[in-house]
Amino acid sequence: MRGFGDLETVVMDRVWSHAGPVTVRDLFDELSRERAIAYTTVMSTMDNLHRKGWLARERDGKAYRYTAVASREEYSARLMREALAEAGDAEAVLGHFVAAMDDAESAALHAVLGKLAADKPWHQPAAGPGRVANRDGECARGRRTRRGTRRRRGGG
Repeated sequence: MRGFGDLETVVMDRVWSHAGPVTVRDLFDELSRERAIAYTTVMSTMDNLHRKGWLARERDGKAYRYTAVASREEYSARLMREALAEAGDAEAVLGHFVAAMDDAESAALHAVLGKLAADKPWHQPAAGPGRVANRDGECARGRRTRRGTRRRRGGG
């Protein structure tokens, strides 16, 4: 997944800002007040976003009504996840990312981690063949999990 192009970003921002479905005409009317743009440009951009899976559409007479498939926040999270996956050293990237946070962002991260920990009292270790964690976060193969715990040797 890559980020949106310039016009795709503008279109998605408008779609996200509407409470309900929008037509090409709705967005064209808004955009044409701010810039010189052709109706067919807006239409092809929205069609491209639909084909890429970012907009759902439903027929309404001769036109389509479009809605976003994912929220702005979900889109941002996907971009962050992609950047993390492509970075190589995820721990270093996360370290730099967290170090650059201001107090409000740090508090928000802490709150989210607290909620996730409450919902999921234990977690699985890194994916791999035959690796299953128990409730103590220990791996059945006797290797360290991400929490740093270790299973006793000799057992199964």
